[in-house]
Amino acid sequence: MTAKPIEGRTTADAGGEVIVFIIGMRINNFLAVRSWWPVFTAMPRMLKELSGEKGSGLLGFRGRPGFPRVFEVIQYWESREKLLAYASDQNGEHRPAWAAFNRRARAGKNKVGFFHETYVVPVGGHESIYVNMPEYGLGEATGVVPVGRRGESAADRLAYRAG
Repeated sequence: MTAKPIEGRTTADAGGEVIVFIIGMRINNFLAVRSWWPVFTAMPRMLKELSGEKGSGLLGFRGRPGFPRVFEVIQYWESREKLLAYASDQNGEHRPAWAAFNRRARAGKNKVGFFHETYVVPVGGHESIYVNMPEYGLGEATGVVPVGRRGESAADRLAYRAG
């Protein structure tokens, strides 16, 4: 189902620090399905686990296919501590997937690549505007408010401090 556009101008309702985590994979050899398929299928399991766990810290995510080789997920987190806690959780989906990826990477001789980037964006370090758009990106993760509540210009929204 396609989300209905919200008429007018809105901005993300993110009032504090935002953690942006981009994670993905690159298929270096399409024929090496045994090397890249487990990596490709691990992310949906982790996102399902995080989305189903209240307090996990994951605010929202959006997949971005970079066909034909690259697949990435942009994630928004409420804190770096919760992101790092999930990454090191011995009982979650991440640790076994990471260990399996490392085993396959050694055996697979670079048939699949992996990357992640983490950005800690302080209060006042992000702004957004969505015009006649459904909730999207950070706005989808945190909800949206009318632009006037945060400022009419990008400079005003960057200077906004909640509370």
